[in-house]
Amino acid sequence: MEHKLRKSSKDKALHGVCGGIAEFFGISSFGVRLIFIFLPANVIVYIILANTMAESERTLY
Repeated sequence: MEHKLRKSSKDKALHGVCGGIAEFFGISSFGVRLIFIFLPANVIVYIILANTMAESERTLY
């Protein structure tokens, strides 16, 4: 099974970008959010990722 970087549908604060990155690397989404807080160009990078990352498949649960 191919593992792709996608927005999270379960761990979503704004658009699911940080949750998707955390699921891809198998780490805590809190840690990814902290990295985005301290990243110098955080708003620009987040907007680019929110617009370019693919949506995850919808599930019933």
